[in-house]
Amino acid sequence: MSAPISRRALQLLPPFATTGIGSLPHSQLELALQMALQVDVPYLPQLPAGNPSEFMIPGALDGLPGLRYDAEGLCTVDVDDWQAQREVFSTSVEASLTSGKLEGFEPSPQACRAWKPFLWEISNRKLTFAKAQIAGPTTVRWATKTSTGNPVFESAQLDQQIFRLLLAKTLAMAKAIRRSAATPIIYLDEPGLYALQRTNAQHLVALQEIKVLVMALQREGALVGLHCCGNTEWDLLLDCGVDLLSLDVRLSLDAALEDLSAVERFLESGAAFSLGIIPTNVTASFAVSELVDSVEASLIATFGRSRAREVMMRSVLTPACGLAMRSVVVAERTFEQLREAQRLLKQAAEVDLPSPQPVSSPPN
Repeated sequence: MSAPISRRALQLLPPFATTGIGSLPHSQLELALQMALQVDVPYLPQLPAGNPSEFMIPGALDGLPGLRYDAEGLCTVDVDDWQAQREVFSTSVEASLTSGKLEGFEPSPQACRAWKPFLWEISNRKLTFAKAQIAGPTTVRWATKTSTGNPVFESAQLDQQIFRLLLAKTLAMAKAIRRSAATPIIYLDEPGLYALQRTNAQHLVALQEIKVLVMALQREGALVGLHCCGNTEWDLLLDCGVDLLSLDVRLSLDAALEDLSAVERFLESGAAFSLGIIPTNVTASFAVSELVDSVEASLIATFGRSRAREVMMRSVLTPACGLAMRSVVVAERTFEQLREAQRLLKQAAEVDLPSPQPVSSPPN
C-alpha cells in the first residue's frame, strides 16, 4: 500500500518535536490551554477534573442516544432510550457523512470545554500543526456496556452506530482544524488494544475498522496517530497505516522493535514513532538522562548508530500517557522533563553528526 500524500507533512515537524497526550489535571481552562500551547505541536487538552463528561469514553460517545456515565467516566447505554432514537440518530450521522457537513459532530462544550478556544488559538497564532485526540473505536466499544450488562459490541446495530459516530466525530475535528489553517494531527487513543489477539476473528475485524478510520482521516488531509499505553501485538499496529505510532517507551519500545521487518515497513513508508519518553506513573523513579540513554541504546541495537539517530530525530516526544489523574504540579514537572529529554537528544544528535571538513586553500 502506497503512503498517503498527507504523510509528507511529517517532514515539516521539527526534529524531536514535543506534544502532549490528551488530558490534563487542570480545573481552569485558561491554564490548561497555556500548558498545551507551550509544546512544539500544540494539542487539545481534555479536562475531566470535576467534569466526568470529558473522560475519554464519555467524550467520544457524546451525543449517542441513551448514553450514561458515572463520576469515573464508565459508560453504559440505556437500551430502551437508544432503541427509541436510533433510527433518527442514524439518519443524522449518515446524512452528515454523505454531505461532508460535520460541524454538528465537533466536540460539544460538555464533551470538551477547550475545543472552541483551541480552534481560536490555532487561527490567531497561525499554527502550522495542531493535535487533537479521541478515544478509538476498539477501546470505546470494548469498554462500554449496555444497561442489560452486555458489551455494546454484542449488539451489531449499536456497535456499528458507535463506529459511524466516531468516524463522524474524528472527521469533524480534522475538518475544523483545517478550516483554522493548520494541519490536523488526530490521535486515536486505544489503550484497550492491550487485549488484542491475532487469533480472535472479531479483534481482526476491529483492526480493519481502525484502518478504515485512519484512511478516512488521511483523505481529509490529517496525520493520524495511534496511542496504546499497554503492550500489544505491535507488528499488527505497525502495519495498520498510521502516520505516528504512540507508545510508552519504558513499557513497550523494545517489544515494538522486536519484529524488524514490520518496523522497517513502517519506517520506509514515511511513518514515525511517537515516543512516550517521560513516565506518568507517579511511583516511577528515574533520571531523564537515563531514560534518554535507554531509548538511544534500544534504537542503536536495532538500527545501528547512524540510522538510530535518523529514527530518533523524526520521532515525536510525549509523556507516556495523559495526565488527568495527576496534580498540576506533577503535570508541570512532566513537561519540564520532556523539554530536558528533548535537549539531551538534540545534544546527542549534534555529537553524532560528522565534523565539517576544513576547506583547503587554493594553490598559489
